Amino acid sequence: MALRPVNVNVKALDDSVVGRFWAEALGWGVSGEAPGVTNVEPGGDFVWPDPSALCVDVVTVPEPKSATKNRTHIDLATTSAAHQAELVARLTALGATPVDVGQGDVPWTVLADPEGNEFCVLEPREVYRDTGPIAAVVVDCVDPRAMARFWDGATDWTLHEVSDDHAVLRSSEGVGPYLEFLRGPGAKTVPDRVHIDLLPCPGEDQEAEVARLRSLGATDIDLGQGDAPWTCMADLEGHEFCVLAPRPALPPQS
Repeated sequence: MALRPVNVNVKALDDSVVGRFWAEALGWGVSGEAPGVTNVEPGGDFVWPDPSALCVDVVTVPEPKSATKNRTHIDLATTSAAHQAELVARLTALGATPVDVGQGDVPWTVLADPEGNEFCVLEPREVYRDTGPIAAVVVDCVDPRAMARFWDGATDWTLHEVSDDHAVLRSSEGVGPYLEFLRGPGAKTVPDRVHIDLLPCPGEDQEAEVARLRSLGATDIDLGQGDAPWTCMADLEGHEFCVLAPRPALPPQS
């Protein structure tokens, strides 16, 4: 029994504006736009779900972002100092703004998307050379060891590193971005604007997976989803995530 991370879900007042920003930021395309939802994913022969990338789904909500920093954010990878500078300049021209989250004098640049969702443009790091444009999805937490135990049990990803300050997971296939938990001050206080969507692996049952997550300590939550085909839950520290319904199998080709 297992689940795989497949999407980064971003809430927005205007999904089209924020979705197209992230498409430009990642060098990806807008693969679909339904009322209130913009899907951003790699082009070419990419077929969702694929561990080589976490796609970005931007979903319209009525509430604007609060002044509180998101507990979950995206880190973008770069290949050189020149690439980092070019990317920061390009994203700023697209509507990103510099933000101070207390980072001090660091080699990465902290920006916010057009609706204030924080993200980082990292300096070149060898560990992220093969991740694609998203180096990592980073979650602030109180106890990285507890988060590592939960998410290692919840997903089919591999735990690469765990300490009192930092925990790291990545697809068991060794491709795509990392999922990282960083110790930070204070507990979660407001609903986040960014969360991860999980999908049952082929042959797995959504209800059984949800029950398994409850046994690991996850709780059911109401995000206003109503009668949706996905289940909204929170991990041990209240970080929201969704368990999606498996897509029906395609009929055999004649």
